[in-house]
Amino acid sequence: MSQNSSPERRIQELRQVIDDHNYRYYVLDEPAIPDAEYDRLMRELQTLESAHPELVTPDSPTQRVGASGDNTFAEVVHRLPMLSLDNAFSDDELRDFDRRVRDRLGRDESVEYVCEPKLDGLAVSLHYEKGVLTQAATRGDGYSGEDITANIRTIESVPLRLRGKDLPEVVEIRGEVYMPSAGFEALNRRLADQGEKTFVNPRNAAAGSLRQKNPRITARRPLEMCAYSVAVPDEGILPDSHYEALQMVHEWGFRINPEMSLATGPEECLKAYQDLLEKRDSLPYEIDGIVFKVNQIDLQQQLGFVSRAPRWAIAHKFPAQEELTVLEAVEWQVGRTGAVTPVARLKPVFVGGVTVSNATLHNMDEIRRLDVRIGDTVFVRRAGDVIPQVVKVVRDKRPEQAPEVKLPAHCPVCGSDVIQIEGEAVARCSGGLYCPAQRKEAIRHYASRKAMDIEGLGEKWIDMLVEREMVRTVADLYQLRKADLVRLDRMGDKSADNLLKAINDSREPELWRFLYALGIREVGEATAKALAMHFGTLEKITEASEEELQEVPDVGPIVAGHIYSFFRQSHNQETIDALSKQGVRWQSVDVPEPEQMPLKGETWVLTGTLSDMTRDEARDKLERLGAKVAGSVSKKTSCVVAGEAAGSKLAKAESLGIRVMNEEEFNSFLSKAGS
Repeated sequence: MSQNSSPERRIQELRQVIDDHNYRYYVLDEPAIPDAEYDRLMRELQTLESAHPELVTPDSPTQRVGASGDNTFAEVVHRLPMLSLDNAFSDDELRDFDRRVRDRLGRDESVEYVCEPKLDGLAVSLHYEKGVLTQAATRGDGYSGEDITANIRTIESVPLRLRGKDLPEVVEIRGEVYMPSAGFEALNRRLADQGEKTFVNPRNAAAGSLRQKNPRITARRPLEMCAYSVAVPDEGILPDSHYEALQMVHEWGFRINPEMSLATGPEECLKAYQDLLEKRDSLPYEIDGIVFKVNQIDLQQQLGFVSRAPRWAIAHKFPAQEELTVLEAVEWQVGRTGAVTPVARLKPVFVGGVTVSNATLHNMDEIRRLDVRIGDTVFVRRAGDVIPQVVKVVRDKRPEQAPEVKLPAHCPVCGSDVIQIEGEAVARCSGGLYCPAQRKEAIRHYASRKAMDIEGLGEKWIDMLVEREMVRTVADLYQLRKADLVRLDRMGDKSADNLLKAINDSREPELWRFLYALGIREVGEATAKALAMHFGTLEKITEASEEELQEVPDVGPIVAGHIYSFFRQSHNQETIDALSKQGVRWQSVDVPEPEQMPLKGETWVLTGTLSDMTRDEARDKLERLGAKVAGSVSKKTSCVVAGEAAGSKLAKAESLGIRVMNEEEFNSFLSKAGS
C-alpha cells in the first residue's frame, strides 16, 4: 500500500480488482492473472479488513464464498452452503491452524486429520434421490450455483446410479471436476490445430468445458471427477469419521483420491505435505496443495464455521506453478541441429519453487499465436523440471507501441542466413558446417559410418576435441597430430594411431558419401546418391539452380531449396575449400547414359537374406541401374527381391500382385543388366 493510499481507499481498490478478476475467470473463462496473484490480492484485502473491521461490508469478496455464477444456466440453491477453504502458505500458519483447532476443542492431545490432495479443478455438488442422479450444480457463490446436470452426465467417472444397497433416500456428493494433464495437452493441441482459443491451464479448461451450453461438446472433453465430501439429511447413517465416509462414497461408485492419507498432529501433516509435494510432478493431474480436514465428524460439528469457511479444514498451498511477470526481451538460441529458438528474457519471478528469468517461446508460430510483444505482462508457467514457458499475454497491460518479435535474418552465432521453409514451424541456421552452435553435431554426422566412416571418432572424443578447441570445423580433423591426441584423457598411443589412420583413410570418399557428410538438411543417403548419379561432380551440384536440382528423382522444391541455400552460404563454401586444402578428394561419378539406367523411375524393395551379397551391395547395384530402393512395400512398388526367410514384405507384395524375384532370378537379372 502506497503512503498516499488510505486503508479505506486501498480496500475499495482491492474489492474492485478482485470482482473484475472473478468475472473474468468464472463468467468469461478468460483469467487475467495467475491463481497465486489472485490469492495475494485476497490475502491483502483480508489483512486490511481484519485491521479495520469497521470497513467490512456485506458485498466484500471476503464475505462471499466464491464468485457469482453466469446467468446463462438455471440457478440452483444449495441445500447446505458450499464453503471455501482458508489457506495456509507456510508451515507456521498450518501449526497456528492446529493450535486454534485444539484451543476451540479445549484439548491438549493431538488431532487426527485427513490429508487430501487439492485438485486444481471446479467444485461441484451432485444430488441423488433413491440412488439416482437428479441434479448437478457448480459452487457458484457458495449459496447458489449453476445447473450443469446435462454436462455432468457426460463424465464417465460420475455414476448416474449409486452402487450397493441400503442407500440413503437423499444424498449430496461434493467433489472436484478436473482435467488430467495428458487430456489437457491433447485438447489444447487440437484447439490450436483448429485455430481456436486454447486454455491457460487444466482448471480453466475444466471450468470452460463444464459450462458449455452443448453437452456434446463437454462429452468430447477429457473430464474426471473425484469426490471429497458427502452430506445427507439424516447424518445418523454416516460413519464417525470423514475418512470412513469417503470410503463409503467410494463403494457407492465414486472415485476418491488414492493419495489421501491420515496424519496425527501438525508435524505429521507437514510430512504428508512434503511427501505429496515431491510426488506432485509425477501425478497424472494437477494439484495446487493439500487439504487438511479434522477427521472426526463430531469434532467438525463442535468447531463449526465462520462466514465463508469451515473452522475444521485448511488448504496448505504448494509453490505456485504460474506467475505474472514482464517480458523484457526476446533472444535467439541456436541448437545443435541448427534450430533457431526464441527465448523470453523475463523480469525475475519466483514460480514453481525457483526464481525464473528465462522461458521458452518455442517458435514463431507460438509467438504469433500468443501475440506476444516486448514489454508485455505475461503468465509464466513452470511445472516440475519442465522448462518454464510463456502461456498467456495480458493484453490490457500492454505498453503503447510495444515492439513486435521478429525472426532474425541471420544466425546470432555465426551470421549465416536463417531459413524457415513454408509449412515448417522451426527456423534454422544454414551454416551447419561452420556454425559453432552446431559444431559437435556437424562433426558427429561427418564422421558417421554412412558418411565419411571415421571409425573410432565417437561422441566422447568429439566432445573433448571441441571443448579443448582442437577442432572448430570438420577440416580441422585432418590437422590433428598424435602429440595432440595423446594428451586427451584415456587416449593411448594405439588409440591415437588408429584414429589418425581412420581420418586419413577418409580422404577419398565417394561423392555421395561426401554430400551426405556435409549435413545438408533433408539430404539423406538416397538423395545424396541420386544427386551424385545425376550431376556427377560436386561443382555441377554447387552451380545448379533450384529448377535443375528438382530434375533429380525425389528432389522436390523444399529439398532443392535446402541444397541451393547451403551452397550459397560463404561459410559452408569456405569449409569445403578448407577440406580440399587438407587433401580430401571426393570422387566424381561417371553419369550413366539413359540406356544404362533401365530401372529409372522404378521403386524396388529388398527383403530376407541374400547369400551372394549383402543388402547394401544389392541396394547399390539397383541404384546404379536407376532404381529407388524403399524400405516398405506399397502399390507403387515395382518389384520385390525376396531372399531367405523373407517375411511380411513378401506376403504383402503377393497380396498386391507385385512382381517378386528370388535370389537366383535377381542375380540373373543383374547379369543381363550389366550390373
